Amino acid sequence: MERFLSDTQVNLKRAPQGIRAEIADVNIDGHRSAVALPTTFMNESGQAVSPLMRYYGVELDQLLVVHDDIDVPFGKLKMQWARGHGGNNGVRSVAGSLKSPDFWRLKIGVGRPPRRMEPADFVLSRFSRSEQPEIDVSVYRAADVIERFIVHGGDDARQFTGELND
Repeated sequence: MERFLSDTQVNLKRAPQGIRAEIADVNIDGHRSAVALPTTFMNESGQAVSPLMRYYGVELDQLLVVHDDIDVPFGKLKMQWARGHGGNNGVRSVAGSLKSPDFWRLKIGVGRPPRRMEPADFVLSRFSRSEQPEIDVSVYRAADVIERFIVHGGDDARQFTGELND
């Protein structure tokens, strides 16, 4: 998120009263979008997403949720439409609050936890020094995918994501 905001030269600000998020209004080549970072716990993200969608009048096919995923290989990106939560409690919260799984997801692969490590502990841990350069590239590419989503839509962004992983 920070990388994308830096690229577009916008800053987060407090969302309208009662909405638990920080937001930024983005305009890329005449395509306006709202970018939000929930201020809730990750597993309560739906409490921010649903009110934001109502406030901005966003349709489900215009929503992109960006999150980590242990089932995607480390450093890879995966773009999906209308899938299950895959065990991600943040995605589960968003789908529950919207009463629908029909939205786009951009998954950033963090790989599987080492044996016997709890997945929740794994995703909350810091990247190692040796992993940091690769995850930095993934974040850079994810920012490009987000921009592509805003300008060209989900299907185009999904194809672009696949090309980035080749």
